Amino acid sequence: MIARELAGWALGLDRVPREAEAAATRHLLDGFGTALGALRTGAADPAIEVARGLGGPPEAALLGSADLLSAPAAALANGTLVHALDFDDTHAGGLVHATAVVLPAAFAVGQQTGAPGREILTAAVAGYETACRVAAAAPHGFHARGLHATMVAGVFSSALVAARLLGLDADRAANALGIAGSQAGGLLAFLGTGASTKQLHPGFASQSGITAARLAAAGATGPETVFDGPHGVFDALSANPADPASILDGLGERWETTRIGIKPYAACQLSHATIGAVLDAMARERFGPGDVAGVHARVHPDSAPVVCDTSRDLTRPASPYAAKFSLPWTVAALIADRGLTLETFEPDSIARPEVTRLAARVRWDVAGGPGVVAADAPGHVTITLTDGREVTGSVPRSEGGGDFPLSRASLLAKFTGNAGVPEPEAREFAHLVETLGEQPDAAAVMRAAARLAQLTQQENG
Repeated sequence: MIARELAGWALGLDRVPREAEAAATRHLLDGFGTALGALRTGAADPAIEVARGLGGPPEAALLGSADLLSAPAAALANGTLVHALDFDDTHAGGLVHATAVVLPAAFAVGQQTGAPGREILTAAVAGYETACRVAAAAPHGFHARGLHATMVAGVFSSALVAARLLGLDADRAANALGIAGSQAGGLLAFLGTGASTKQLHPGFASQSGITAARLAAAGATGPETVFDGPHGVFDALSANPADPASILDGLGERWETTRIGIKPYAACQLSHATIGAVLDAMARERFGPGDVAGVHARVHPDSAPVVCDTSRDLTRPASPYAAKFSLPWTVAALIADRGLTLETFEPDSIARPEVTRLAARVRWDVAGGPGVVAADAPGHVTITLTDGREVTGSVPRSEGGGDFPLSRASLLAKFTGNAGVPEPEAREFAHLVETLGEQPDAAAVMRAAARLAQLTQQENG
């Protein structure tokens, strides 16, 4: 059974290639940055309030705070924090936000058990591989069913991270995966509304995965057929054909951790190729929103249902979060602002008349070659100016992916901007995360994150 083999591999993992470890620390650093950004903007306040109320034994830190909560409660808040701005990383093959489910589980259970940094890092890599491989076994299948792949795959990742750090044996770890499967879900109904449920999904997944591992440790059982049997997760939750066996394909030889992309823009990753193409056009010709008669984009068939969904108003998004999932609005804001920042998607920004008018002039057609996943697809736009001239822009794929990674300088700049701290402090924290494998435990990293949060509060008066 796949669950048993996956569990056995994760528990027995002792040597991780340097490139996979380096990728994992890059993603953890990025995740801490997006979480600190959400913390300073209040984007995850409801989850933090509820997590504090859940309390429990003082096992793990609420990110950015010295407060200790139970590990499941801390993971609920921290998973929501990492994903709240939708600026966290994405694995192209599975379209899953991996760090949002790996970081909370690894650091919460790692603190609970007093695990050394080396063990936390190894467990995190096992979690990355699990989240990416489970989601990629049904490419866009969960989304096509109306479910968020991050929560569907994330419960398995968190369960296996927790199982390893709790010292479960293979039988109980496989049971943890089976139990986690009954907690997989996450509706995409938020897309057409102002609801914040998507922000909560990684928190739910992290909390549920830890709970599944604890239940297995206590003797509860779950179906070993959760991946490859009838009524398993793919049968029940994927609208597209799935290949469960691919979860194990090349396991320990091909590292999906190195193929996760870090977002350079705070919008849905499925718009990033188009964003890159528009930026390419803007580099060729200077124009503003008043100079544009129309924009035509080529959009991958898996991207269109999410960011070009005409069942909702794409020109007047219902919320900042909905704006991030509107390709027309995002393109219009990019042209108007000559860039995309967190401020682009603030509540006061999404109703700007000049952006709304331009968004109404954005058109698209669906185009994509077979065997190319949406996040790896090229981007192409044709922008028609009011004087009749046409400006084209194109990129071979979106920036930030495994084949087109952000430079360390760009990653550090993103972290610094999200955390809202001076560069020297950002560099010091980055070094701490990059050397996680040499740290005695998780506490030093979490204390440093709390200091950065405190520094941000002081800077903002």
